[in-house]
Amino acid sequence: MTDVTHYAYRVRWSAEDGEFVATVAEFPSLSWLDEDQTEALRGLVALVSDVVEDMRDSGEPVPEPIAERTFSGKFNVRVPESLHRKLVLEAAEQRVSLNRLVSDRLAHI
Repeated sequence: MTDVTHYAYRVRWSAEDGEFVATVAEFPSLSWLDEDQTEALRGLVALVSDVVEDMRDSGEPVPEPIAERTFSGKFNVRVPESLHRKLVLEAAEQRVSLNRLVSDRLAHI
C-alpha cells in the first residue's frame, strides 16, 4: 500500500496568489494554497490521501511515489544533428566520453 507521505511534495511562495502553494509531482493537477507553509503542505497531503483512497475504491491504479521507483540510469534524448556533432567534438577535446560530458552537464543544471 502506498504511503502518501512518500510523494514528491514542494511548497513555494506564489506572488500571484499571495500565499504558499503546495504541489505534488505525482499528481500535477492537485495543489493547496495557504498563508502558512506548513499548513499548505498539510492540506495537500490530506487531499492526496483522499484522492488515493478514492482511486483505490474505484479500482484505479495509484501512482507509485517517484522516490520508490527503480530507475535504470539510462534514457534516450533526441537532439539536432548539429548539437550532436558539437557535443561529440567537445567531448573529444576534453578527452571524455560523450556520455560523461552530457552526464556532467546535466548534473550541474
